[in-house]
Amino acid sequence: MFGLCVLAGVLVAALLLPAATGSGAVINQSSDAIDRMSTSLAKRDMPLVSTVTDRNGKPIAHFFDQYRVETKPGEISDSMRAAITAVEDKRFWHHQGVDWQGTMRALAKNIASGETAQGASTITQQYVKNYLVHVTARNAMEAQKAKETTVARKLREAKLAVELERTMSKEEILTGYLNVVPFGNQTFGVGAAAQTYFDTTPDKLDIAQSALLAAIVNQPGALNPETNPADAMARRNLVIDLMADPHNDMRITKEDAERAKKKPLGVVSPLGRPPNGCVGTGNSETDGFFCTYVENYLERHGVDEKTLKTGGYTIRTTLDREASDAAKQAAERYVPTQTEGIANAMAIVEPGHEKHKVRALAANRDFGNDASKGQTAYDIVSRTVPFGAGSIYKVFTSAVALEQGMSIYDTVDVPASYTSRVYKNNQTPYTVRNAEGVDPGPRTLQMALATSPNTAFVKLQEQVGLNNVVDMAAKLGLRATMNRFNMKGGLVGEDGSNGPTIAEYVKQRNIGGFTLGFTPTNVLELSNVGATIMSDGVFCPPSPIEQVTDRNGNPVPINEAGCDQAVSPEVAHQLAQGMGKDHTEGTSRAAAKAAGWNRPMIGKTGTTSAHQSAALLGATPQMAGAVLTYADGRNPEGICDAGGDNPPYLCGSNGNIYGGKVPARTWFDAMMKIHDGLPVAPLPGPAPPPGG
Repeated sequence: MFGLCVLAGVLVAALLLPAATGSGAVINQSSDAIDRMSTSLAKRDMPLVSTVTDRNGKPIAHFFDQYRVETKPGEISDSMRAAITAVEDKRFWHHQGVDWQGTMRALAKNIASGETAQGASTITQQYVKNYLVHVTARNAMEAQKAKETTVARKLREAKLAVELERTMSKEEILTGYLNVVPFGNQTFGVGAAAQTYFDTTPDKLDIAQSALLAAIVNQPGALNPETNPADAMARRNLVIDLMADPHNDMRITKEDAERAKKKPLGVVSPLGRPPNGCVGTGNSETDGFFCTYVENYLERHGVDEKTLKTGGYTIRTTLDREASDAAKQAAERYVPTQTEGIANAMAIVEPGHEKHKVRALAANRDFGNDASKGQTAYDIVSRTVPFGAGSIYKVFTSAVALEQGMSIYDTVDVPASYTSRVYKNNQTPYTVRNAEGVDPGPRTLQMALATSPNTAFVKLQEQVGLNNVVDMAAKLGLRATMNRFNMKGGLVGEDGSNGPTIAEYVKQRNIGGFTLGFTPTNVLELSNVGATIMSDGVFCPPSPIEQVTDRNGNPVPINEAGCDQAVSPEVAHQLAQGMGKDHTEGTSRAAAKAAGWNRPMIGKTGTTSAHQSAALLGATPQMAGAVLTYADGRNPEGICDAGGDNPPYLCGSNGNIYGGKVPARTWFDAMMKIHDGLPVAPLPGPAPPPGG
């Protein structure tokens, strides 16, 4: 009790006789905090929710440390203003930041009871404390210091309260307080609380709702209406009675109070606070892969997790809802969500000369945390996975050959088997054979791309140079995959730790099988290879961002890398023409015919030797996409294709899946819907010669 008396005396002396008293030094130590808070209040930089939307502005996720919806003075109901002042500071409209009558009255009651039975902090003082705890504190230690029960803290709080009363109106202070104060359930401020508990806005809060929110402020954890409805109801009704107290400046009638107390709590179930992060919002089972990609992309381009969760940004992405849904439905159709050990992932990128916009990232797996339901929270579509894309890598060998002067109509030799004089299989000669059904015999490079003979492309890779082919893979689109990941699909550190990179490994060991696509692959980057070819050889890093704006609607620059001419337009056009027969005379023709596909396109299928993965890369001038079907279990096995719409299954070492099967069926199913209504566009480049 002696301490309380001393504290009250010091507070009075310090505030009435500021620097002239011995407490002036203590107050002066708070000047920096006062300046910081005044500046902060002027900027209104409270932590706010950042919202990620699709290309049309529909939210797909929210990120926050504190769920808060900033509210203006005119957007708060009179009932809410009456409730909070009635229970927290009924003399709010009369004091100048510190209620001396209330302070002395509380002191007297505390002395009489022998304990701290009543506090005396005004709403202005509570605003100061909550602002220092929830806004300006940079860590848990600073937040705890802002709450500690000390004379220094009380002096600072009181001094700040008086300063605020001199610089802000009562309405501004009350609104600021109602914007910053916690309401439990990770919800801060009345705007968010109205949404969380009643699925409404603060201007529509009635007496009973307002009283409950004002009650929760006292003890957000203990008075949680979800877990402790009885105590919450009792406290709410107490607040309603206080609202009817004739001594209040804002009061309700006794009749209104009695009617309000008869109402149920009325809290919505489940609570209206949106999920935090990529899991749970809207169509997150589909959108979660895209959301995670956006989160990681922003992290790499200057918007870290803390900034994202407090900045109040609106991130409008490139996500195309129709394309995403089409890709998801197709991926699930051919590999049902809970298929054991098999993932079916698809990425779609729109070609362009200034930007390659990512339109969809989807998989048969739902995005989520329940593995028993076939869910995964790992971004399997946008990250490099330790499975190859097979013969799709023959595209890179062809691109180098074209760059060195070859034509797609030039003839390549296709022996039944080929033993290389350049490459080794450990210490033995490297011998390669063609896949079943691929006949030997010479053919044009264009038809070789369609029929995919292994022997021809290993020979061609010898001629054009392995290092050039590896570099071409990176130039056309696999930049991160080749130069940032290792042979297990792990990220290589900037200092070379966890290396070497895939590119370094293949070059150092002179691995001739590179053109057969056995190395780890990134589905998104693979789809961007198609976008580069369809963009006259212009590479742009795949981007999920349309625009980022701050809490005030101002654009926020994102430091994205620019585009470059990966290969000449002539090479890109020849490559496009060279890949133009896969769906009519090549490995994907059966799937294309079954889907009713009749548009010009580029295509290339691929399968790894153990049949643990298979892929299709395809593109039209309007849209590029890649599908990778692979064994995603802990003990990968070969995959068997059951034919038609029947789902694939794991089959040990006897796999028979090919890129022209599940991957091609998935690709054509999705792209038929995505291209519906789009004009039929020719492939870039000159028309093929007669009979070509």
